[in-house]
This record gives sequence, C-alpha cells and structure tokens, in this order.
Amino acid sequence: MNSTERPRLAVRSPADLVAAVPYLLGFHPADSVVVVAVRGRRVVFAARGDLPEPGSDPRPAARHLAEVVARQGADAATVLGYGPAARVTGAVDAVGEALDQAGLVVLDALRVTEGRWWSYLCAEPACCPPEGTPYDPAASRVSAAAVFAGQVALPDRAALAAQVAPIGGPVRVAMRRATARAHGRLAGLAGGPPVGSAGVAAVRGAFRRHRRGERLGDDEVAWLTVLLTHLEVRDHAWSRTDGRDADIGLWTDVLRRAEPELIAAPGCLLAFAAWRAGHGALAAVALERVLAAHPGYPLAVLLDDALRRGLSPSELDGWPATAGTVLRRRRRRPRR
Repeated sequence: MNSTERPRLAVRSPADLVAAVPYLLGFHPADSVVVVAVRGRRVVFAARGDLPEPGSDPRPAARHLAEVVARQGADAATVLGYGPAARVTGAVDAVGEALDQAGLVVLDALRVTEGRWWSYLCAEPACCPPEGTPYDPAASRVSAAAVFAGQVALPDRAALAAQVAPIGGPVRVAMRRATARAHGRLAGLAGGPPVGSAGVAAVRGAFRRHRRGERLGDDEVAWLTVLLTHLEVRDHAWSRTDGRDADIGLWTDVLRRAEPELIAAPGCLLAFAAWRAGHGALAAVALERVLAAHPGYPLAVLLDDALRRGLSPSELDGWPATAGTVLRRRRRRPRR
C-alpha cells in the first residue's frame, strides 16, 4: 500500500477527483483501489493498494486500508477502483464497508476504466449514465492546476520505480572503481581521524553542494556510501534530512549510483525525505528496492512499517534519537 499527502487541488465533482488522483499519488494508478480522505472540505490524504487477486477475500486488505485512513483524522472519504468491474466491484464494496465501520462517511464509490468512470452510489442517468462518464485528464482544469503548481503524474507505478533504479553502463563501471578507492581510503583512516568525523564532513559537504545545485562526483558518492555503513554517520545524515527537493534529489542520485551492497542507507534516507515531503509513493518504491536487496535492514523495516500503517512523519519528531522507539512501540501494538 502506498500513502501520501500532497498539495491542495480544488475538487468539486467526481470528474475533478478522477483527474486529481494521479497527482495525489504521483502516478496514474492501474489495477488499484484508492481512498481519498477529506477533513471538512479539504483533501488530507490519499492511499492506494493493489486490487486483490481473483478469488481472494478483499476484506482483510480493505480493513487495513480503512485503518490507515482513519488514523489521518479524516471524517469522510471517496473510494475509487481502477480496473475491470469483475475485479473492482468487490474490492470497492469491501473498502466502503470497512470505512463505514471505522466511522468515516463514504462520499462516493467510483470505478475508473479505460477513460470512463461509474458511480456505485448514484443511479441517476442524468449525471451517472449506465455507460459511464467519459473524462479527459488533459482537458481538466484540475490537471492544469496541478501541472502549473509543479506536480507530476507519471504514467504508472513502474515509471516511479524507475526513478530509483540503478544507473548502469559506464556509470556503473566508474562507480565500482570509485567504491574500491573509497574502501581503500576508509582503511587508511586507521590510526587517523575517526570515521565519525570523516562521515560528518562528507555528509555536510554533500548537502552543501547539492543544495547549491551541484552534483557530486563519483569519488564523492562512493566515499559517502562507504561512510554511511557506519550508524553514527547514517544517523547524522538522517538528522539533517528533511523534505526539501534538494534532499530528495541528493539521496535519489546517491541511491542510483551506489553499489548494490551499499544502497540500504541512502535508500532509507531518500524514503525518509520523500515521506516528509508527502511523496509516500516515492518513499515506498525506495524502500522496496532496499528491502529486496537487504530484507533485514532495521531502518528500512521500520520505515516500511510506518508507511504501511499511515503514520504521520510528525510522529518522528526528534529523530533519529526517538524514531526507533516510536516505531517499535507502534509495531508492538496488536492489529485489530
């Protein structure tokens, strides 16, 4: 499940909402169920999950999705299913029922398929024709407002995952050599400056350069990734990482250029920066890459759990000193 909070868009109709969802998520969903939660008249949260496999029970995933949305302090929500009716209807019904049981008002339930949307709650042919209502995202004022505000909707989730994929070719060869040099440099610190001091200097230099719009060289990235394997260095980088675009850009670049055995720390730092900025889907794909290569990396496991539970980044105020305690406490709570 991916969840995110994004900048405001003026949504006044089902058509507006259908146009807004890709910008709320960061990509155009497919084979998905999406819940858009509101508080008062403001969209405060959007969460996405995969449609259940044919023949499977949609209720457990629906209850989890409803629990995540309920944690956001929302009072109402709209459910949207993306895909054919045979797969969407049961999932949307299950999520709507779970939201109702969680105390949220279900404003509407929609199916979106091949350029048309249908409402499960409206039977008036004048506004909800049985053949569905066509929509053109490119012609929507909501889409235009989102683009004007700098928001992006990628073609699909795979395109989002590609943004954190490793860079191959000559870059990979150069980084392999640079990383070998970095390991040699680290070995040379024995008896000299402590690793922590070197790490703090490298992290601060990386932030300073990237926030000026400069890109790190191969040796700088390699040195940083080697130093980040030390927890005191990683936690220093974590304490300096927030949701600004420059931080997301830095850790994306480092993650994509890092050697496979060194991606855990930069991947988690990217996920944390993206999460703080409200880019939950980007955080999720970064963590997926980390966990595929390093399934037991504690910080990745904890951040992934936080995302799946729909925790707010504000619950980690005081990070990194208090973050592990907060997240472990959350994980110990029994699932309802």
